[in-house]
Amino acid sequence: MSAPLLSADRGRCIGAGMCAMTAPEVFDQDPDDGLVLLLAPEPTGADRAAARMAAGLCPSGAITLHEPEPGLS
Repeated sequence: MSAPLLSADRGRCIGAGMCAMTAPEVFDQDPDDGLVLLLAPEPTGADRAAARMAAGLCPSGAITLHEPEPGLS
């Protein structure tokens, strides 16, 4: 089994919600504290592209995208 493509650091999250708005199939916000909830650590297709965009938009850098190295599987 491969490592997850995404990880989310709730300790770093500031609850801006950019991830949930950009990739709602991949991210949500906790109803209690507003912090990121990772719904799909290994998104595919359009959800993967949206997750990549959400990681780039995160103002606190709480979302990490783990890209496999070329040639490794």
